[in-house]
Amino acid sequence: MSALTKRGSIGLPSVFDDFFKPWNEWFSKDENSWGRSLSMPSVNITEDAGGYNVALAAPGLKREDFKIDISGNMITISSEKEESKEEKEKKFTRKEYNYTSFSRSFNLPDDVNEDRIEAKYNDGVLNVSLPRKEELKKNKEKKQIEVK
Repeated sequence: MSALTKRGSIGLPSVFDDFFKPWNEWFSKDENSWGRSLSMPSVNITEDAGGYNVALAAPGLKREDFKIDISGNMITISSEKEESKEEKEKKFTRKEYNYTSFSRSFNLPDDVNEDRIEAKYNDGVLNVSLPRKEELKKNKEKKQIEVK
């Protein structure tokens, strides 16, 4: 059961809540959320007869921002994005800077055909298709054994 908290004296969020939001997330009381909301995208891994699919939620990025490497039996999906914006007006200069990066690594199953791995980025989701080797697909098909 979680406790409900009321912010501000009239139920509206404080002006400072948005200002301190990144620090509030860093110092969250939940041990498992340490930095996760800021840098680690969610991943779903599914398996079917043809192989495996890795779906990584990364909205706001472009397909050029991703780097996918395979080394041995490990696949690593990473991204680094740096943005800066500067506006000059009469008496002041405002410069905004943002840097985002993440890296996720996964062990590849032995039955993955590394030569046929494909990746597509659409609507904020990176889908990496890890097809099975053809000879292993045939071995994975269902067989029915006749009872004699």
